Amino acid sequence: MLSKDTEKLAAVDIGSNSIHLTIAKRQGDKLRRVASMSEKVQLAAGLDEHDYLSELIQQRGLDCLQRFAGRLADVNASCVRVVATNALRQAVNSQAFIERANEILPVPIEVVSGREEARLIYLGVAHTCPSPRQRLVVDIGGGSTELIVGQAQMPLLTESAQVGVVGFSQRFFGDGYIDSHRFERAIYAAQKEIITHANRYKKVGFAEVIGSSGAIKSIARAVADFGLGDTITLAAVEQLKASLLSCGHVDMIDIAGVRAYRKAIFPAGVAILLAVMKVFGIRKMHYCDGALSEGVMYDMLSRMDYDDVRDDSVRQLSERFGVDKKQAKRVAKIAESLFEQVREALGLTSSDKQLLRWASILHEVGLAIGHSSYQKHSSYLLKYADMAGFSRTTQEKLSLLVRYHRRAIRADDGERIIKTGGKGLLYLAVLLRMSVLVHHGRSDIAKQQLRLYIIDQEAKSWRIDVRIDRAEHQACVLDLQDDADWLAKWGIALGVMAN
Repeated sequence: MLSKDTEKLAAVDIGSNSIHLTIAKRQGDKLRRVASMSEKVQLAAGLDEHDYLSELIQQRGLDCLQRFAGRLADVNASCVRVVATNALRQAVNSQAFIERANEILPVPIEVVSGREEARLIYLGVAHTCPSPRQRLVVDIGGGSTELIVGQAQMPLLTESAQVGVVGFSQRFFGDGYIDSHRFERAIYAAQKEIITHANRYKKVGFAEVIGSSGAIKSIARAVADFGLGDTITLAAVEQLKASLLSCGHVDMIDIAGVRAYRKAIFPAGVAILLAVMKVFGIRKMHYCDGALSEGVMYDMLSRMDYDDVRDDSVRQLSERFGVDKKQAKRVAKIAESLFEQVREALGLTSSDKQLLRWASILHEVGLAIGHSSYQKHSSYLLKYADMAGFSRTTQEKLSLLVRYHRRAIRADDGERIIKTGGKGLLYLAVLLRMSVLVHHGRSDIAKQQLRLYIIDQEAKSWRIDVRIDRAEHQACVLDLQDDADWLAKWGIALGVMAN
């Protein structure tokens, strides 16, 4: 059996065009790439007019992930992340693919939002090609184009435009023919999507431009092979366009820097880059080999070093919506105490503890919208807010935890929670409900006054002992007893003992 290497980090990037695997060795606060694999799966090409991902393309992706999983065998699962981008953001049946893929992979897939993808791309560029100058980073992917302005390692503006080489290839060059009319239509369509961001980006400003991703890498190689130098200039990209027009068809592309498997999507990449350069007034850019995979691994490094951007996001959201910090702290403290008492019995993890703490801090965020059914407002905000560092997957879990922290619950609510995050997420929902209930009166209760026990190994029978010292806390016993009727709908028998 292979030993698990905790000095290695690995990232799997399930993109709209290709699926990438990168493995790196940690050297202090730096990473050195030791292995990489990439397969052109083109998930985005499998989306029909209703955004339904075809079974053929799903199987192609699963076969690729099966091959990659073998390379991950000697990397500790805590040092592996798998992120998915635009194609799985867009696919209406993405969950079906994700469930099948999660059976293959050592860790679950995280679907990231466009802005989170942009943040991670910038992180990869900032560490791979460091610079003190404020700069614009452009990443043209298979399904979307990410635009980021940042300085040093701090992104200042992040956007994701629905412009990608796979979709544009199908839309404008689907039969392989290249002519000036198709090219101009493609450029115009890309400009239309990108121009909405131009004023903000120009106002913030940038001193240099960096390109990343396979599309821009191919263009950089083509420019170099044309003898036009290492810098991608607007004039050089225009020359590439002229060369493509003279070819007339993707099968006739004979540019040394363009590999065979990229020929079909190369004209779309050139058209999108021309649109970006014209909208933002870019005369030249440089290519950087760091992007999403590197950003994911550097994000993992930060988490390992207790500098988790997600904690900052939770704090900022709490402050933005005026969450009662004292109440949040009370609930979080009791939630942590209850968690530690049943952690081993329920098989919960450090990641579960972190998720429960965030939910405890943010469970009342919806009060800023309205008091009636505020748990629904909280749930909506946590599902759709831009939260740096969070994947859509994690935000969905947070959303469900706060949605069911109070009021009536149904059996199918529990089934929905389990489908999203397994039995562990259901247990966290129960712990959060208890923690909120005992603080219904918004007064302090000592951790020592609550003892929680799991009676059977199936975690169906729970008992909580409440050791009340003051009369004003008697209401929490009644609240817990009342909640036992609701928890029974989730298959949990709760016994409440008052001392």
